[in-house]
Amino acid sequence: MTYLVTELCIKCKYMDCVEVCPVDCFYEGENMLVINPDECIDCGVCEPECPADAIKPDTDGDLERWLIVNRDYSAKWPNITRKGDAPADADQYKGMPDKFSKLFSETPAKR
Repeated sequence: MTYLVTELCIKCKYMDCVEVCPVDCFYEGENMLVINPDECIDCGVCEPECPADAIKPDTDGDLERWLIVNRDYSAKWPNITRKGDAPADADQYKGMPDKFSKLFSETPAKR
């Protein structure tokens, strides 16, 4: 089992999950985070920390698409080990449906 970041993170990117991860398996894109599923140790401490409810165990329903997204982009985006600031308009996007098709960016974060 591994934990995955889903589209609920897009444009929210609160990053509370990053601070609690014991293995630093989060990677940062321009408008969302992903987890490297091969580095995740399945501890689950990140899931309750996410204000957007964007982190799910891969056993929670049909998350194959998110396994692919997390694996692909964790190989392309920079690793993040410290919490940064959430976007100023994050709360406006919290819970919005269909964010991946409308708002997802493949661009890595600029730090």
